[in-house]
Amino acid sequence: MGWMTRFLTAIAFLAVGVIFSPETFGSKSAKITTFVRLAHLLCFSTAWGAALWVTFIGGIIMFKNLPRHQFGNLQSKMFPAYFMMVGICCAVSVGCFGYTHPWKSSATAEKYQLGFLVAAFVFNLTNLFVFTPMTIEVTYFIFCLHNCA
Repeated sequence: MGWMTRFLTAIAFLAVGVIFSPETFGSKSAKITTFVRLAHLLCFSTAWGAALWVTFIGGIIMFKNLPRHQFGNLQSKMFPAYFMMVGICCAVSVGCFGYTHPWKSSATAEKYQLGFLVAAFVFNLTNLFVFTPMTIEVTYFIFCLHNCA
């Protein structure tokens, strides 16, 4: 997961740079703006759809149909990949929104939207790098207590 972490970090720094200095990353031609808006829409909708699927459809079906140890093992493999994908989508979405709505010239509502996107990105990274490893470690510890003794 090392290269993916570095990749996500690079995207996050790019997103922060785009938010605070969009003029550095090129002129605002109509073609670039259209591409950036499309990228924002696709990344935001991908993150939203993945969250809905994992939370309300896939997770419930797996919980009801898999034995506990298989469900836990699957979740320990699926959650890091899920949080990584959502993190990349959030970073791209933040960068694109920041490019089309620069902080200095944004309305208050747009600043709130950008703040909520950044908060979602930070919470997702917290899940990826703090809570997911802790949860996997506790799950394996409990599994080993029940099956290794």
